[in-house]
Amino acid sequence: MAPVKTKHESWAFLPARRKEAFVKKIVVAGEILVEIMADTVGDGFRGPIALTGPYPSGAPAIFIDQVARIGQPCGIISMVGNDDFGHLNIDRLAADGVDVSGIGIDSDRPTGSAFVRYRADGSRDFVFNISHSACGALPKGDAVQAMIGSADHLHVMGSSLSSPEIIAFNIEAARTLRQKGGSVSFDPNLRKEILDAPGMADAMQAILSLTDLFLPSGEELTLLTRTKDETAAVAELLESGIQAIVHKQGARGVTYFDASGSRFVPAFTVEEVDPTGAGDCFGGAFTALWLRNEDIDRALTLAAAAGALAVTKRGPMEGAAMLETITAFATSQGRRI
Repeated sequence: MAPVKTKHESWAFLPARRKEAFVKKIVVAGEILVEIMADTVGDGFRGPIALTGPYPSGAPAIFIDQVARIGQPCGIISMVGNDDFGHLNIDRLAADGVDVSGIGIDSDRPTGSAFVRYRADGSRDFVFNISHSACGALPKGDAVQAMIGSADHLHVMGSSLSSPEIIAFNIEAARTLRQKGGSVSFDPNLRKEILDAPGMADAMQAILSLTDLFLPSGEELTLLTRTKDETAAVAELLESGIQAIVHKQGARGVTYFDASGSRFVPAFTVEEVDPTGAGDCFGGAFTALWLRNEDIDRALTLAAAAGALAVTKRGPMEGAAMLETITAFATSQGRRI
């Protein structure tokens, strides 16, 4: 993929350090699935209802699709079934610029799926087929090793850590990248109850100890710290070696912390159609811009714009936008870029 120029920079005149930042490759390992959405608001799926889909989905897939649309080299390691749902995802990711050579095809198990229906209060009912689908495991072989070998940055998604095999793979990949001078980002995407699963808390701490960029949402900020006080938790995380923390706070906005201090960027106001994938699009946009050594205020604003645009389209990956679109939207809302 050719390096991408921002409207503020000409590629020919970028210093070598900035050019290297533009071509850093981001890799993620985790679930690819399809999402099928109920057309009506209601409770559950205990009767025939109209459905729309399939939509390409899976938190790691949404994240990496947004990375590709920002223009950053990227790839994904996952498994899909040898079925239309799997090929739908591969075709979409490849068309958007994702390296799909690390996706294996399982001839025995189907592509993962999620059926979603919104309730009147905005909450959702899900029917998942993930752990027993193709994406319940990761592929092996030369293509996977080549993908890790080509990576400069690993993104770890907590929702993907569904088995000891996948946990071990992410920890080993993170160690490999750190040893060769690469970096790691971690979006915990966890519920407190998940940490009660055998070995999960230790696994999360192992990943956190290898993390450079931490992207928690809401109460996740203190989920893996000794203290439950937010200010003390930030200090604890930074003292542990994490370079930057991006605390996503939903409709309120996002707060960024590093050794130099903190800053807050408010969320954009948009008409919400489907919130699924907003945090993944935010994370994909911010991680790509952070790796480019982009000005933090600009990176946060553009990432917030990416998250806002994500909720304006039906379907978890349909709102992922190109950098030019994200920039134009942020500017139209009066934000300084």
